[in-house]
Amino acid sequence: MAKTKPGRKDLDSYTIKGTNKVVRPGDCVLMRPSDTDKLPYVALVEKIEADHRNSVKVRVRWYYRPEESIGGRRQFHGAKELFLSDHYDVQSAHTIEGKCTVHSFKNYSKLENVGAEDYFCRFEYKASTGGFTPDRVAVYCKCEMPYNPDDLMVQCEGCKDWFHPSCTGMSIEEAKKLDHFLCSDCSSDDDAKRSMNVFPVSPSLEAKVETKRRKSAEKILCLHKLEASFNYLVQVSVCVNELWEMIL
Repeated sequence: MAKTKPGRKDLDSYTIKGTNKVVRPGDCVLMRPSDTDKLPYVALVEKIEADHRNSVKVRVRWYYRPEESIGGRRQFHGAKELFLSDHYDVQSAHTIEGKCTVHSFKNYSKLENVGAEDYFCRFEYKASTGGFTPDRVAVYCKCEMPYNPDDLMVQCEGCKDWFHPSCTGMSIEEAKKLDHFLCSDCSSDDDAKRSMNVFPVSPSLEAKVETKRRKSAEKILCLHKLEASFNYLVQVSVCVNELWEMIL
């Protein structure tokens, strides 16, 4: 943590103006942008301090929305997804509009109801290079995309992989009524008609199941710039920074 400059003192908390909400170091906050047409910025409060005039400043670490990153928003990004960046800043505490919660990807996926102040983060982002940590995540479905918690998916009873309804020729309504599902690799043409009932959707983050796809190909999504050629994508991994324009 940065040292406090002479003439300033560290504060344990700050009460957001016009509210009874108390902000402390370690909290996530919504900060007012200069452009009122933009969404509020999201930041992690690292430190709160006041100067001799009792002007309160906060040292923050910014979260980036996918559209604010070098690669931009892509199909697998969730609507409430954020990247924890290496971009630090000092702002007036008066620009804090409210508090929010940035969940881990695992905890966010377990929420029964997602509120306006709920976000999630699964990657750290290096603003200067566009690199991500971790740089590899599992991919699913025929489209070989990472899991988007906003999208409904169905699991094949054969290979245990997860699929988007649209990638298997189904509507979301049809997928919600499924009782059994076999992907094209695990079923014959005669099995194309599936019985209708409720079927669990979206990959379980608790399940410790290796899918046929992941066992055989170990296909992953690489989130930083690699110098490998396109052939590398079908051998071992998919490189996001080289794939941005290909997955639209």
